[in-house]
Amino acid sequence: MLSIRLSSEIESKLDQISKTENKPKSEIIKSALDLYFKKYHEVTSPYELGKDLFGKAGSGQSNSSKDYKSILKGKLREKHSR
Repeated sequence: MLSIRLSSEIESKLDQISKTENKPKSEIIKSALDLYFKKYHEVTSPYELGKDLFGKAGSGQSNSSKDYKSILKGKLREKHSR
């Protein structure tokens, strides 16, 4: 048996969900803990955590690292052709 203290805000949200879904509060809390435990043990690679951020810093172009030579040559030609 476990007893926990909840803030009034969390308790009111729990009451609302309990009434809406017609489930006991303990069942909702057990489900939430089960989800937490699954997420806690889920192994996520560093790449997966940051894949939406890679290759878009600064320019917003996703091909900067792959095509950097041609991009640089184009900028140099543009600069010196004036």
